[in-house]
Amino acid sequence: MKTYETVKDLQSALQPLRTNGMSVGFVPTMGALHDGHLSLARTLKDHCHVRVCSIFVNPTQFNDPKDYQAYKINLEQDKKLLGQEGVDILFAPSAEEMYPTGFQSKVMVSEVSKPFEGALRPGHFEGVATVVMMLFNAVRPDLAIFGEKDFQQLALLERMVLDLKMNIQIIRGALVRDSDGLALSSRNARLSRDGRQHALLISQGLFAAREAFRKGERRSEALENLVRASISEMPAPIIDYATVVDEATLVPVEEVSGACRMLVVARVEGVRLLDNIALD
Repeated sequence: MKTYETVKDLQSALQPLRTNGMSVGFVPTMGALHDGHLSLARTLKDHCHVRVCSIFVNPTQFNDPKDYQAYKINLEQDKKLLGQEGVDILFAPSAEEMYPTGFQSKVMVSEVSKPFEGALRPGHFEGVATVVMMLFNAVRPDLAIFGEKDFQQLALLERMVLDLKMNIQIIRGALVRDSDGLALSSRNARLSRDGRQHALLISQGLFAAREAFRKGERRSEALENLVRASISEMPAPIIDYATVVDEATLVPVEEVSGACRMLVVARVEGVRLLDNIALD
């Protein structure tokens, strides 16, 4: 695996590959890689000739500077994991490369960014959309993959690519869970042993809601209450939201019809844990 730190060097390396008819697939990450990220790289293997992964901790998507400063990655460990997966190219730019002196542009996806994480984390999705647009312009991929775990982010980027007529295929990467059902996240490492056990109530509530849906329950309120009831078994539960939405628009629905998804965020030991499940 070859590593590049500047856009110029990356594009110089990719250009002859494209000239030879090779398609380029892209996995954007912020490092601290786990099997959820690596599964995205594995999925791409069957869809393209060259796999590019980026590792860049994007400062503009952190609405709290303390969270940005606390975000730790081990670049050498991440390189090792990507190499074991057979990823061809790593793009690991500096903040100065991505946001040079004088930078002043932003990308905004207006409606999809408003609810949920957008409401709770002002400016977050402008930072996400802006950096992904820059990464797309740097890599110029034929296709890119984003995980379903951060479902609002996925929906926002699908909307951006559609609206801006970008010739990039977006692939949805399945949400990956640990053997106990907990959705994989770099944030899980911040949980104590007891905290992790409490966190399992999130996925258990989601599984209960999906089972009720499969048995015929279509009322969103009833499905949401199952999730809330499960999470409420935690000590001092904090639920930011547990809402059934239309997958395409993220608009809450009263009755499940068509492609819908339950979105959940709960706080365990001060750690915000995102999860979701398709109601199918």
